[in-house]
Parts: sequence; structure tokens; C-alpha cells
Amino acid sequence: MSTLYAGTSGWTYATWKPDFYPAKLASAKFLSYYATRLNTVEVNYTFRAFPTEKLLTKWVAEVPAGFKFAVKANQRITHVQRLRDATQITTDFLNALRPLQDGDKLGPVLFQLPPFVKCDTALLKDFLNGLPRRVPATLEFRHESWFSDEVYDLLRGANAALCQAESEKLITPEVETANFAYLRLRKEDYSAASVAKLKKRIQQLLEKGDVFVYFKHEDTPEGAINAERLLESFR
Repeated sequence: MSTLYAGTSGWTYATWKPDFYPAKLASAKFLSYYATRLNTVEVNYTFRAFPTEKLLTKWVAEVPAGFKFAVKANQRITHVQRLRDATQITTDFLNALRPLQDGDKLGPVLFQLPPFVKCDTALLKDFLNGLPRRVPATLEFRHESWFSDEVYDLLRGANAALCQAESEKLITPEVETANFAYLRLRKEDYSAASVAKLKKRIQQLLEKGDVFVYFKHEDTPEGAINAERLLESFR
């Protein structure tokens, strides 16, 4: 049976008080409380630094069974190397995530390319060939040149998901390339009607596999509240 995972990109926001976090909740308890209401979070910290075993072990202990951490790949892979000759550093990064994997808390790893990187199918093929299959991967392309059948076929061959991202600047085509789906919802506002439309779309995706959905976080709790409402609508 497929599972819907819905959350936000981060949890360390005191500005979510009191509408999401209780007014007197200590910041050290944010994650454990967050995990009582949502079942996944997208970690952006890993974009800047490799996580330590101590940190990940602490996170694992703070969340319940069934909770998943999606992890943004380190910038050295996506923004410095830009996927080129990145097999070793990618392997090192994935090895650093072992505490999450061993604790059955690791969701997909997001490889987000810079907006200025244009389509290079040979580069993508080489990167995917060197990607360990033990961890589900999703790729977010932020230049429209990547949206082609050739790219989709390469992703399908590696069971890597096309990250279906939407923002005010760019909307990714609704194309499935893996046995799970990954959605990043970055628009400024989501009305009740747009969330209802999203629910219908997710219902279709769940027929094919697990679905991971991440709302924009920022300084207000609307993303977390929308994620919770979405989860509740499927219960």
C-alpha cells in the first residue's frame, strides 16, 4: 500500500509559534513536536555541509516509526561539480546518511541543479550510472531545456524521480519517472481550491507508489498547516 508523506522544507522556525508550534515550546523540541503532526521533512542543511553521525542519530531518536527525512544533496555535487565526475563525492555523501538509512528514516535524496545549468543528456547519463541504487533519488531541473522525453527515459532507467516543482517562475511537467513521486510546492499561496486540485493529483500518483510532498516553509506556518490538512484529507 502506497503512503503519502507531506511536510515542509525545514522545521527550525520560531515564527511558526503559536499557530503551529505551542507558544512556550523550546526550540530543542521543535523536531519531536513537528513529527507528531507531519510524517516527513525535507532537510536543506545538508546542502551546505555533510551531516555528522551524531546529528543524524539524534534526529532518528526524536521521530517516530514511519517518519522520513528527505535530504537535499550537498552543493559540491550539484552546484560545484554540477554532476560532472561526481560519483565519488556522491557516494561519500550517501554514506554519510547511513544513520538515517539504518534507522529506516531515509526518504529520497534531492539533487537540485542551479537554474543556469542547461540540459546535457550525456552528463546526466554518466551521473545516473554512478548513482548507488540503494537510495531513492529525485532530480530537480530548474532550466526548461531538461524537460524532454530523452531525459525522462534516462530517469526511468535509473528509477530516479523527476522532481515536480512549481514556483512563480517555473512549473515542472507532471511526468512520472520512478516508483515514487516527489513534489516541491514553492508558490507564495495555496488556496483551498488549489489544495483540492492537488489532492486529486496525489490520489492518482498514490496508485503507482509513495508520494512525497513538501510545501514552502519560510517565516510563516502556512506550509506546515497545509501539509497537515493534506495528510488529514487522506485519513
